[in-house]
Amino acid sequence: MKTQIDHLVVMAASLDEGVQWCEDTLGITPGPGGEHEKYGTHNRLFKIASPQFPLAYFEIIAINPAAVIPKRSQVPRWFDMDDAALQKAVAQGPQLIHFVSSTDDVKAARHVLRTQGMERGQVVHASRKSSKGMLHWQITVREDGERLFNGCLPTLIQWGKPDAAEPLRMHPRNSLPRSGVTLQSLTVHHPSAAKLQAAYEAIGLSDIAIEAGPANLVATLQTPKGLVQLQSLGV
Repeated sequence: MKTQIDHLVVMAASLDEGVQWCEDTLGITPGPGGEHEKYGTHNRLFKIASPQFPLAYFEIIAINPAAVIPKRSQVPRWFDMDDAALQKAVAQGPQLIHFVSSTDDVKAARHVLRTQGMERGQVVHASRKSSKGMLHWQITVREDGERLFNGCLPTLIQWGKPDAAEPLRMHPRNSLPRSGVTLQSLTVHHPSAAKLQAAYEAIGLSDIAIEAGPANLVATLQTPKGLVQLQSLGV
């Protein structure tokens, strides 16, 4: 099983705030993204791939105020986005909240985590339009929408349709130009560092340093403004 960093997730109170924050903090304007009708969210994206993290991109996500979800179809939003404490935190400014890992077998990876007592959630099929056509993916989403471990246990994603022969051909990185921002490292701090280390190893996720301590994700990025560190600070 091969698993690697797919993308970082920054939540903003609004997409406009997220774009302004990106320009002020990282020195670039994020590219277009899309809408996620099931969860009532929308995003902006840009590539942060580097030799160590070849798939990596950056997602700025916000609740879409224009989204209309029928009551019978309403479910908790992914990434804890309905959580009052998280919404209060991002009301003060966009915040790194989570990361997503790409795997070549999302169902197997989910099962491995379950054997370690970690319920990553059901495998949900999703899609959206892109400039290169329809993007399809399978992603783990818990029924309660929770991230788990303060966002330090990655959501799992597998790109392409379930029967796709070349799933990574339709990865967002292929439609994103170079942004001038690259991911240098991701470090996880958590009181349950040993559990997380075992989980990462079980699904084949490497290149992420894990340290015991208060919950925090620390992403170091090379940007037009120099080295920038983003932190989740346990939100």
